[in-house]
Amino acid sequence: MEINADFSRFVATDSNQLPWVPSPMPGVDRRMLDRIGDEVARATTIVRYAADSKFSAHTHGGGEEFLVLDGTFSDEHGDYGPGMYVRNPVGSSHSPFTRAGCTIFVKLWQMREEDQEFVRIDTRAPDARWEEGAADGIAVLPLFDAEDEHVYLTRYEAGTEQPPFEMPGGGEFLVLEGAVESGGMRHETGSWLRFPKGARAAFSAPEKALIWTKTGHLAGLGS
Repeated sequence: MEINADFSRFVATDSNQLPWVPSPMPGVDRRMLDRIGDEVARATTIVRYAADSKFSAHTHGGGEEFLVLDGTFSDEHGDYGPGMYVRNPVGSSHSPFTRAGCTIFVKLWQMREEDQEFVRIDTRAPDARWEEGAADGIAVLPLFDAEDEHVYLTRYEAGTEQPPFEMPGGGEFLVLEGAVESGGMRHETGSWLRFPKGARAAFSAPEKALIWTKTGHLAGLGS
């Protein structure tokens, strides 16, 4: 299976318009954003767990990164509520489940084997370490940083404009709250954007907005 598998192309998708595709486990459905492979795949996905659903125990051969969008996602290591950012490195394993239901944004098979750090960050915590961004009215919350991978949340006040910026290693964005505009297009909550390596972009926020951001990680993909 291949979905948005040409990493040399710009992609903008309103995930709210995508169908929910059943997984092999009852009560677990997916909206597929990009994918190369079948059940074991390099994938970027929004996953919805119904109340009292679970996924069988498994090992992450290529690592797992996720952000909890709503509800509480759980495994034998803990409970992760809305806004929790988690990285489970290559070779880690767990048995996911939920009691009341949840939705997560998840990336699979996209980590380097040497990235063995477990990350747990509550992005909604009162003491979350927000930093000044590229312009007035913009703040960023670092989540993970490596030579070729930079992950953070970007928060925009209404009326903010972010100066154009280069992405030598490409970039990926998920609008979590509000809406932003880029390239003459408006992207509402739930929109997912992927820019190829070497792209240049600028964002403006007609209203307050929150975006999950990852850059640098597409350098080895695409033409």
